[in-house]
Amino acid sequence: MVNLEWYRTFKAVYEQGTLTAAAQALFISQPGVSLHLSSLEAYVGGKLFDRVSKKMVPTEKGKLLYNALLTPLVELEQVEECFKRTTESDMPTVTIGMCFETFQHSLEKHLHSFDFNLVSRFSDYNTLLRELENGIVDIITTPQKAESKGIVQEVFSQEKIVLIGSNDIDGMEFSNVEKMKDEELLIEWLLKYKWYGASSDNEHFTRFWRANFKRNPNFRQNFIVPNFNSIIRSLGYGSGLAIVPDFLCRSSVEKGKIQILWEGWKTVVNPLYFGYRKKTIYRDQIQQIMQVLKSDL
Repeated sequence: MVNLEWYRTFKAVYEQGTLTAAAQALFISQPGVSLHLSSLEAYVGGKLFDRVSKKMVPTEKGKLLYNALLTPLVELEQVEECFKRTTESDMPTVTIGMCFETFQHSLEKHLHSFDFNLVSRFSDYNTLLRELENGIVDIITTPQKAESKGIVQEVFSQEKIVLIGSNDIDGMEFSNVEKMKDEELLIEWLLKYKWYGASSDNEHFTRFWRANFKRNPNFRQNFIVPNFNSIIRSLGYGSGLAIVPDFLCRSSVEKGKIQILWEGWKTVVNPLYFGYRKKTIYRDQIQQIMQVLKSDL
C-alpha cells in the first residue's frame, strides 16, 4: 500500500509550487520532499511534475491525481484535527530516535515528567539521521557528526570507550602485561578470555581495537547479545571481556559487579550530539528532552 505521506507531500508540492516551499510547509527537509515525490512517481508509473526554472509544474497525470486526492486528503486532515482536539487536548507528540541503551540509561526514568507525548524509535545512526531529514523523527542522539542542510547538531556530552571485565579477572596481572607496551603479548593475554559483543553495534569494538593495535580485530566475539546493557549484566554473572561506552557501565562498576581494566594506550572518545531540524514546531519540547539528557549523561 502506498505511503500516505507521499500523497501529503505531493499535495504540498502541487499547492506550494516549489520543493523548498513544500518542505517548509511540511517541516521536513527538501531531500525528504524529493524522496517522497520520486517514490510516488515510481509507484504511479509516470511524471507528476515538470521541473521548469525551479518551479514544479503539474503534468496532466499530476492534475488528475491532485483532483482525485484533494477531497479525501482534506477530509482526513479534518478528522486528524478533530481527533487531536477531542482525545489529546492539543497535546503535541514528539518522536525521538536514539540507541536503546541510552534510552534505558538516561531517558526512560524521566518519561513521567514530560507534558507531551513521546514516541521512541531505535535504529542505527545513519537510519536515524535519514529519518530526521525526512521528518519521521523530530530529534535524535548520535555520536556521529553529519553535514546535512536544515539540520542542527550540537554536542551535549561524550562517551569514552573502555575495556571492561568480570571481577574474576586479575586486574594487577593485566596491568603488568599492559605496561610492557608489547602489542602481541597483550593481545595474546586478552584472547585467553571469552569475549562479549552486541549484535546492534560492532563500531565501538573495532574503533578501540584499531586505535590501540593499528589493525582490525582478527577474532570473533564468543557471545553476541542484544545490546551493551546485556553485555554488562552478563559479565556480572560470569567470566569475560568486552568493550563498551563508559557511561553505560559506570553504575555497575561503582556497585562492584564488574571492573574497568583499560582505557587504552590511545583513548577513544566520542562526542555525543543532539540533532534536530532548524524549522520545527516542537522547539519547546525538544529543549525539555535536551535538558533532561544533558543532566543525566
